[in-house]
Amino acid sequence: MALHHVKIFSIFERFWHWCQMALIMLLLISGFGLHGFHGLLSFEDAVTLHTLAAFALLLLWAFSVFWLFTTGAWRHFIPTGSGLWSVLRFYVYGIFKGERHPYRKAYWRKHNPLQALAYLVLKIVLFPAIWVSGLTYLSYYAWRNLPNAPVWLENIALVHTAAAFAILAFVLIHVYLLTTGHSFREHVMPMITGFDEVDLTPEEEAYLRTDEPSQIR
Repeated sequence: MALHHVKIFSIFERFWHWCQMALIMLLLISGFGLHGFHGLLSFEDAVTLHTLAAFALLLLWAFSVFWLFTTGAWRHFIPTGSGLWSVLRFYVYGIFKGERHPYRKAYWRKHNPLQALAYLVLKIVLFPAIWVSGLTYLSYYAWRNLPNAPVWLENIALVHTAAAFAILAFVLIHVYLLTTGHSFREHVMPMITGFDEVDLTPEEEAYLRTDEPSQIR
């Protein structure tokens, strides 16, 4: 195994990442406005911005799910127990002692075990919780005559808000981890250029240099 600069993030992945980040920020800002945490937007403007950003994000997620399953990229998000505890120990203890990160990216495995687990929880728990609760809340007029509808609406709002705070926590941890280890620029550049340092087997290197020369530097 040897380190090489390899393109591991496609144009769509980078587009998806930055658009998702921008839309989540808009949703958080407008959502906090709806709850009265700031006065940057009127209530009406906050509702409009929140709704439009939510539908745009749903559309982006639909395309991303299609892309993940048609390209096989979903495999990068399947967690594994191998190496999980060493990565967890590193973030809890080793990182403060200046230890080297125990995981090195591979061509077939872009995310370390902890990243894969976190992204999987985000995609199959938090995002669906936001989708379902948000759409149910938005369609209240269609079920407002059901028994105990106001109580259900309040509970749905609580689920939506709790999921939003969990996503905010994920974003804050994600940004914090960008400041650890390598420089902030080194962490961010792969999601701009697509290239990152990756461990390659001799066979993988030979394949890329022969069949995909633009994917390796």
